[in-house]
Amino acid sequence: MLDDTKEPQAPDSELVPPSDKPEGGQTDAPPPAPTSPASSGDAGAVNEGAYGYERYEPSEDDPYHGEPYEAPAAAPENYGSSQPGQSLVQQSVEAPGLAGHQQTIDIRPEEPSAITESSQPPPPPPPPSTPDDEEEDDEEEEGMLRMSFMEHLEELRARILKALVGVGVAFVVCLLVADPLWRIVSAPAIIALKHLHYNPQLVAISPMEQFSIIWVKMPLLVSLFVASPWVLYQVWAFISPGLYRRERRYAVPFILCTAGLFIAGGLFAYFVAFRYGLEFLLGIGRDINVAPMVSINEYFDLFMNVILGIAVVFELPVLIFFLTLLHIASPRFLIRNSRYAVLAIVILAAIVTPTPDVFNLMLFAVPMCMLFFIGVFVSYLLVLKREGKTFPWGKVWLAIGLLILAAAGVVALLIYRYHFHVIQHWPFLTK
Repeated sequence: MLDDTKEPQAPDSELVPPSDKPEGGQTDAPPPAPTSPASSGDAGAVNEGAYGYERYEPSEDDPYHGEPYEAPAAAPENYGSSQPGQSLVQQSVEAPGLAGHQQTIDIRPEEPSAITESSQPPPPPPPPSTPDDEEEDDEEEEGMLRMSFMEHLEELRARILKALVGVGVAFVVCLLVADPLWRIVSAPAIIALKHLHYNPQLVAISPMEQFSIIWVKMPLLVSLFVASPWVLYQVWAFISPGLYRRERRYAVPFILCTAGLFIAGGLFAYFVAFRYGLEFLLGIGRDINVAPMVSINEYFDLFMNVILGIAVVFELPVLIFFLTLLHIASPRFLIRNSRYAVLAIVILAAIVTPTPDVFNLMLFAVPMCMLFFIGVFVSYLLVLKREGKTFPWGKVWLAIGLLILAAAGVVALLIYRYHFHVIQHWPFLTK
């Protein structure tokens, strides 16, 4: 006969349903926290469970005993979400390393990763510098000289002395050929007097005029043009120690362009501007019995002012190039303010022009305006090179070739069809 006695069981509050027990005999619910024994005056009693844990049992004197548990109000649907209509999802996950314990966490739904129109991709990172680039930078920096302020002054003094020596050598050479040079300098006055049917002679009023003009001032003026490449080379040699090695490649173009423009300005003044202006001035008063008597001193002063003034003005493209190189001016700025530049050029031409008539004023102003826009074009080429772009030279040369062919066709038509012939002065074609 079997014994009807049963083993003592734990209270119902400490029993765990079999369905809630995982494999291994561990329960999902966390064990209650241990509490210290309560005194007889506490609101509830603490009893010892069947497994050695202490369990709190509220008494009837507890003010919160018997009140139903109320869950907190649910959060708004879009609380914690960047997109309307999306809410946080609660999910119970098992904490790693703590078997039988669950933790409730909030998981945000994945938001679409579409790129809006306003968002822009971040700029790409700069390419890493290669050893070759670093070596080139080191070589360029090594090529730059480090000089103190006094060393700069000594270098400037040496360059000025060398430039003066070059001008002195050119002056001696010009002094040896002073007589042929004076015939060339006085040729515009002689030709203008012949055209006006006057005596083609220049006079000397004071005894020192011949010496000061023919042997001093005139050779010095010519020596400035002859020695201009050497002087400009000394200028470049003074500033080149502060330039990088790649920037020193502009030495030859700088010297050729600057000296070439200076000499070209002097030649333009001699063959075009000064000749027409002088003939206009000498012809004033011819109909009212006024004969000119030109002294060599007054003539040479006028000659020097016109020649040097136009020669310096021809350096305008070089000035614009350096302003663009130093980021002081830009082609857009120059074109936008070109009307003010043209006004300033006309005022300057009126100052340099020896005559008050409009014709000679235009002889000065038109080439100067052309030089201004040539300088703007050179500035534009510099900006294109700085931006890594190229200019369509093929189309430009094609257009220039077509213009030359068209001009040659017009000249040939005038010569062979209308019997024009070529002359050596303006208008170069006559019937």
